Amino acid sequence: IYYNWETNKAEKCTFCFPRLENGLPTVCSDGCVGRMRYIGVLLYDADKVKAAASTPDPKDIYKAYLSALCDPNDPAVATAAKEAGIPDRWMRAAQNSPAHKLIAEWQIAFPLHPEYRTLPNVWYVPPLSPIARRVEEEVFFPGAAEMRIPVAYLAQLLTAGDEAAIERVLHVLLELRAVMRAKQTGDALPANLTHDVETYEAMYRLLGLAKRRERFNIPAGMQDVTHEKLRELQGSVGYACPGGCC
Repeated sequence: IYYNWETNKAEKCTFCFPRLENGLPTVCSDGCVGRMRYIGVLLYDADKVKAAASTPDPKDIYKAYLSALCDPNDPAVATAAKEAGIPDRWMRAAQNSPAHKLIAEWQIAFPLHPEYRTLPNVWYVPPLSPIARRVEEEVFFPGAAEMRIPVAYLAQLLTAGDEAAIERVLHVLLELRAVMRAKQTGDALPANLTHDVETYEAMYRLLGLAKRRERFNIPAGMQDVTHEKLRELQGSVGYACPGGCC
């Protein structure tokens, strides 16, 4: 929430829903200079959301939330989605969703403050900050603990204090950097990689080289659904024109 000094009102982000209805990304994502924002469709089991939010240990909420997400490439999920009336264009968008890759497939993104139990669908990839000055002359690729942004601080933001989860993702990102450097220099690939080389190449493509259409996969035509909802609710809530003029 922010204060608009021109309108003298407190305003809040609406996630640019009029643009999303027409298959366009939000303004902040479209104008991001670093091209670090992604928008895509996530399918989830609504019956598992409450259970995930009610997980006793806050550090386990992230894993419980992941269990509520559905794999759009699973035939059973596709069948259930079709029976629920989800259009084919939405299923295609879910199958090619950059968000699903980052969150569910590669599991390198986290929700902000899971301990608040709001389960927001805004996720963050922990940053690879510069290495500490005390080690920058001794190593080429540092460990997660040698970054300038403390792992404990990132864990407080993204994993309810679970530092091991943050270290896991930072380790994968460091492996990504090492793999791509080895491919450029011709050196031997690092041993005991978490993922195969093809996965790291796909990560590199999405995180570093992705074009606009790859970062934003939004199905157009949302307005037909929302407008139908508006027609159903018209006159039942809020303001209604006298005499049925609306």
